[in-house]
Amino acid sequence: MTGEPTDGPCTFGAVAVTSSTIVPVRVLVTGGAGYIGSHLVDALCEAGHEVRVLDNLSTGKAENLAGRLDRVHLVNGSILDAEIVEQEVAAAQLVFHLAAAVGVRHIVDDPLNSLLTNTRGTENVLAACFRHWRKVLVASTSEVYGKTSKFPMSEDDDRVLGSTSVHRWSYSTAKAIDEHLALAYAAKQLPIVIVRYFNSYGPRIDERGYGSVVANFLRQATAGEPLTVHGDGSQSRCFTYVDDTVRGTMLAAFTPEAEGLVFNLGSTRETPILELAELIKQSVGSDSPIAPTSYESYYGPGFEDTRRRVPDVSRAREILDWEPTITLEDGLARTIEWWVKTHG
Repeated sequence: MTGEPTDGPCTFGAVAVTSSTIVPVRVLVTGGAGYIGSHLVDALCEAGHEVRVLDNLSTGKAENLAGRLDRVHLVNGSILDAEIVEQEVAAAQLVFHLAAAVGVRHIVDDPLNSLLTNTRGTENVLAACFRHWRKVLVASTSEVYGKTSKFPMSEDDDRVLGSTSVHRWSYSTAKAIDEHLALAYAAKQLPIVIVRYFNSYGPRIDERGYGSVVANFLRQATAGEPLTVHGDGSQSRCFTYVDDTVRGTMLAAFTPEAEGLVFNLGSTRETPILELAELIKQSVGSDSPIAPTSYESYYGPGFEDTRRRVPDVSRAREILDWEPTITLEDGLARTIEWWVKTHG
């Protein structure tokens, strides 16, 4: 860590992830009741850290932390509330900033509030971290690459976006602003790390499917409904099991050499959406038909999608000693087991 908390020194290092020798620290996780955030909270608690969560429960759920509330302090509040952010950051030694408006459907349905949450909220968190000199990890997204035609996508590649009249690109732009802000603070020596998630999935995914095609397909397949595949289904993504996502996040935060850098965290296996639908159908034993549908019928006119999204994880492999280890088949089996147990 290049700086120290104002209330005394605190040592951070990869030992907290890779060894049983733990240096416990006070951690704040914004968005910690969400899907990825709650898994991160689990990992932090298991590593011996003291964890506080700031989440307004708009998409996160207190039940995601049900097994941890005896150890985790949950504050039901918004990152748009600068006073609450200030208090929580001041009480922490390390901040994981995961709170955001997520999911393409959310962004398209409510672009204004999504933009404000994803920019002003992050501005509040980073400014408080700078005032109190707290190391911060900022969770970003593969969406920042836009519709580039370069594959695999490297962290320093150009971004390619569509028109500002297409709300779909506002999420990419907002998260890119978050990264610019974080790197601007890094230029002032604040210790920061940025991770870009690629299509994470696993237990606790939102059954409403706002941010996950896996959740959509599972809900439809188990209910006997048609699996709605947008377009011809040849568009592809790299699906990353949540354990790999969280392990990479932890390594990024606790590896001193990662400070000031951006890391792709994603599987390198490319899966067409139609193939994913067939795999989920087979895995749950569903007779649901696959129903091709237009993007416009779901997202409205003018929607644009990216055909492929494939990460280059060389930087994470070299600096964090990280790469995904859980196959799509194994990850889906674990996710389906959770789904059946919790959804009946």
